[in-house]
Amino acid sequence: MKLRTYRAGDAARLEEIFRAAILQLGSRDYTAEQVAVWSGARVTAERLHEMYSDGRATFVAVDETDTAIAFSDLEADGHVDMLYCHPDHAGRGVASALLAAIESAARQAGMTRLHTEASETARPVFARAGYATVLRRPLEIDGVALHNWKMEKLL
Repeated sequence: MKLRTYRAGDAARLEEIFRAAILQLGSRDYTAEQVAVWSGARVTAERLHEMYSDGRATFVAVDETDTAIAFSDLEADGHVDMLYCHPDHAGRGVASALLAAIESAARQAGMTRLHTEASETARPVFARAGYATVLRRPLEIDGVALHNWKMEKLL
């Protein structure tokens, strides 16, 4: 596994990773109804490409064939918007490596704080990376209640 920056040709694969991670990993912590609305969220390859072409730092973990297996991004205000790992590669330190790259980029940019809204599934990964839980956030997608965790890390 190695890390590299986002490329325009990655978007479709990142959409696949997003959905697979929610459907297979998210189902450990959320109900079938919650997983269905979350995975059906308006995240498309086109939307991901638009987001990741806006200047934010976006890192992609790839395998030996340069196929994306996980991704994460850092917005200019220190917000870590997404962290998703394909289930076939989960539990191998890939997400932790992405968070380390995010932190390094944040420090280089002079940021003093990182923050995110972590799913129940991602919360332990962020906690291991030194993020503190601030509060549990209720949210709703298409009328279905679920939650995530506001977390932050001071640099």
